[in-house]
Amino acid sequence: MPNKSKSKKTLHNCSCEICKLHPYSRIAKEHKAINRVLIGLDERNKRRFVGVLANQQRNILQLSQITGLSRNTIYRGKSEVEYPRQNSASGIRQSGAGRLLVEKNSPEF
Repeated sequence: MPNKSKSKKTLHNCSCEICKLHPYSRIAKEHKAINRVLIGLDERNKRRFVGVLANQQRNILQLSQITGLSRNTIYRGKSEVEYPRQNSASGIRQSGAGRLLVEKNSPEF
């Protein structure tokens, strides 16, 4: 059984103009709902979920602002949804893998 560390996941605040100007609008609520779903997903399923949204006639740059994911990640998720591979278990990092947070690298924190 893999050892899962409990990392605190925070809700990404959408940086689009609509959410800044009208934070209680229907569109802002939709963006917040998308980010609530993303909190509970692992890396690969985040890519796939946002890839599905990208296939639904969404702008990649807009999705990047909404979700906080890079455009390359969104393009990769879109291609994974369009062209699924058989037995693709790669693409998920182990818990604690990846780059260290800037706060951990900086002596100021």
